Amino acid sequence: MDAIAGTDAEPVTAAAPRAVPFALLAQDWREVTFLHWAVAPEAVAPLLPPGLRPDLHEGRTYVGLVAFRMVRVGPPRLPVPYFGTFAETNIRVYSVDRHGRRGVVFLSLDAARLLPALVGRYVARLPYRWAAMRVGREPGGTVRYRSRTRWPGRGTVDRLAIRPGERIGVPTATETFLTARWGLHTRIAGRTRYLPNVHECWPLHRAELLDQHSGLVAACGLADAVAEPVSVLFAPAVSVRFGLPLRA
Repeated sequence: MDAIAGTDAEPVTAAAPRAVPFALLAQDWREVTFLHWAVAPEAVAPLLPPGLRPDLHEGRTYVGLVAFRMVRVGPPRLPVPYFGTFAETNIRVYSVDRHGRRGVVFLSLDAARLLPALVGRYVARLPYRWAAMRVGREPGGTVRYRSRTRWPGRGTVDRLAIRPGERIGVPTATETFLTARWGLHTRIAGRTRYLPNVHECWPLHRAELLDQHSGLVAACGLADAVAEPVSVLFAPAVSVRFGLPLRA
């Protein structure tokens, strides 16, 4: 796998390692929950676009489930009303390109609005699906997420409930590796591309997992991700900007 990359991977940083001089898209992420499972790199490698290799931390790679509310999606200073605010759950793995840039590759993205799912699927070429989804806070601080895929495919269910704890002062190296991702890799017009993003450092909290049934992770075929997750984290909110795609 190391032969794929032309350079070593860039350092893992809690702050964005590069600026986005022209923001293509802006959005807020709210009530963000991260679940992660360690998986074998050889299981992830076939799922990546050409030119990428699995990103490793202490010899392991991970699959992540990230559930949250997307708010005010749209061009900078021109958020789209109604259609720009929706719940999302994505399944992602970790990648490095030939330039050493660390990113994520999405195996699935379920969104609660049909129009954003169509735009993401057919314009950005990301594996978006339309789903029935709910995100809610309950007495005592519990955050609960529910999702059922509508199209394409139908009936894949994901259920998650967590209780956020106190804020983390200094995240561990593993927690930073799993959350500080400053771009995504995808395939556009037959080429592997890197879309950079910037936002403030994650205000991370460790969290207690109360309930979890991950039909989305199981559907991705990563057999290692069947036990309890190795990491459960929560962040209240960040504001994000995405830049223009770069060759990966």
